[in-house]
Amino acid sequence: MSTTRRRGRPKGESGSRERIVVAAEHEFGENGYDGATIRAIAARAGVDSALVHHYFGAKADLFAEVIGIPLRPDIDVPAILEGPRDEVGERVVRYVLEAFERPEVRRRGVTLIRVAIGSKVMSPPLVGFLSRELIGRITARLDTPDAALRATLVASQIAGMIVTRYVAKLPPIADAPVDELVARVGPTIQRYLFE
Repeated sequence: MSTTRRRGRPKGESGSRERIVVAAEHEFGENGYDGATIRAIAARAGVDSALVHHYFGAKADLFAEVIGIPLRPDIDVPAILEGPRDEVGERVVRYVLEAFERPEVRRRGVTLIRVAIGSKVMSPPLVGFLSRELIGRITARLDTPDAALRATLVASQIAGMIVTRYVAKLPPIADAPVDELVARVGPTIQRYLFE
């Protein structure tokens, strides 16, 4: 009997994808984002870890699926940081606001924020994801000893803006045009990052 692996789709039975999602929910809930591993999720789901990668790619992709993250900072932030340095702050703010202006993103994003703030189970995995995939990626791009603090200040400013505009709907920020908020908040983000 040959033990050589065949190329192509890993073998999996019907319902494997759903079992992986359920296993990941439990694994992220119990061990947080950093503590959960693809191997542990696969074992819990009773599948090979190659099948997890087949369906979801990286751990960030699986986590995004599990909690319904409407934005993918792990994918989008590096592209935002690549452009002209003097426009990064405005690009960050525009990216977030334009995404949240889309009803499907706003609905899922607001729900996620409310759940994360009020849930002892969901908060640690979300914080782990944001720390590694957002703050960690910004920190890696900054060439300064206080890079982690700068990246966390950016995250706090953006989170505050989202909560104020889309969750609390506090006037007049809730009614302000996107361009005005980009012009007003962008320089603050720019200062946190580079000054």
